[in-house]
Amino acid sequence: MSSSTGERATDSTEQATDSTEQATEQTSAAKDRSRRRAVRHAGPPVGETEAPKPVVLAKPVGAHAAPEAAKVASPEPPAPDAPKQGRPLKSLLAWGVTAVVVVALVVAAVVLLLDLRSARERDDRRQAFVDTARQTVLNLTTIHPATAKEDVDRIIAGASGQFLEEFQGREDPFVGVVQDANVTTEGQVVEAGVENGSETSISANVLVAARTMVSSKEQPEPSPRDFRMRVTVSDVDGKLTASKVEFVP
Repeated sequence: MSSSTGERATDSTEQATDSTEQATEQTSAAKDRSRRRAVRHAGPPVGETEAPKPVVLAKPVGAHAAPEAAKVASPEPPAPDAPKQGRPLKSLLAWGVTAVVVVALVVAAVVLLLDLRSARERDDRRQAFVDTARQTVLNLTTIHPATAKEDVDRIIAGASGQFLEEFQGREDPFVGVVQDANVTTEGQVVEAGVENGSETSISANVLVAARTMVSSKEQPEPSPRDFRMRVTVSDVDGKLTASKVEFVP
């Protein structure tokens, strides 16, 4: 019995010793962990130098720089910009052609209008010469005994130059002959046209074909007389007058 009790006491002592050692070890481990945490937060111990940082070697320059240099040295072809550069040139050419066409049309229109205006003025001027000659011939071929004085005055009002000189001073004898012979004439212009002259001329020769019906005391029945006259129409102080009248065979 005594030996068994001694063995149990020995075992109990050993177990207590083991527990004490384990507790000591755990306490030491806890202190070490606390010390490491404090070191990490407080930095390296005073007097100790910081461990050198690892050296990182630089990347080779030629490995990656070469492609970038190649990109800069050889630019990509400006495919999208090429049409944009061509279109402005075509647009400018189109605008230029359009402007030239518009200017040509305007010039042509102006020239045409000037030509039309000039032609109209020329025609109006020629017609004025013809109208003056026609009226002169009608005045000469239309005379009545009752209005002989007024008829002669009308002829003189449209006369100038040589034609006016032929009538001036002879009005009364002419009126007397017409009234004494009871001569009546009714004139009619058949055709008239400018023989020569232009729209810028101050005179023009007009040929007039006329017919007149003549009656008198000796020949009461009217009879036709056909004749042609060349009437020289002149512009005197802005007024067209007959400056010369002659019969044409």
